[in-house]
Amino acid sequence: MNDADVSKQIQQMVAFIRQEAEEKANEISVSAEEEFNIQKMQIVDTDKKKIKQEFERKTKQVEVKKKIEYSMQLNASRIKVLQAQDDLISAMKKFASKELLNVSHNKKTYKKLIQSLIVQGLLRLNEPGVLLRCREIDLSLVESVLEDCKKEYVSKAKTQAPPKIDVDKTVYLPPPPNNSDPHRSSCSGGVVLASLDGKIVFENTLDARLDIAFRKKLPEIRKTLFRE
Repeated sequence: MNDADVSKQIQQMVAFIRQEAEEKANEISVSAEEEFNIQKMQIVDTDKKKIKQEFERKTKQVEVKKKIEYSMQLNASRIKVLQAQDDLISAMKKFASKELLNVSHNKKTYKKLIQSLIVQGLLRLNEPGVLLRCREIDLSLVESVLEDCKKEYVSKAKTQAPPKIDVDKTVYLPPPPNNSDPHRSSCSGGVVLASLDGKIVFENTLDARLDIAFRKKLPEIRKTLFRE
């Protein structure tokens, strides 16, 4: 084999090796591109999931915050409504308390009322003797009806012996309300009766009767005013 043949053969071998190298390089390039695309898709999918999860988390946070704010606003509105209702009811009771003063201004009507309140207390206590307290300004009026009270009690209780009634002339019920001093203790009228040993007390003042009537009628009042 001459030099020309050797050279030709070497060139053929070099061409073959070069072709093999190029093919191998192409395979490596294609494989690397495929692996890159796969890893890129995996990273993109992972990031998408993270973004989606973060979005969902923040969306839930916003929804929870909205619900909390709505609940707080709703409760605040309810409190305002309830406060307004209570203020209205308190104003009604205050007005009724002022109207009680007119009861004692009519002497004839008030005298009958005092007698009824005393008799009711005697029947409630059902004691052989009672201590009676009234306002100082009502003392003469109370004393003027005691005998009639005893007679009415005997008739209603169906007994022969009326109770002994001691009018307390040392401790009186508070005086009527005074606009100049609205915070002082006051009494719009009526009486308080107690057993002689002090164990049983029956408060039958106009203010106490108003409180009882108001508590009893409160559901009806609220239903009428607020349609509850």
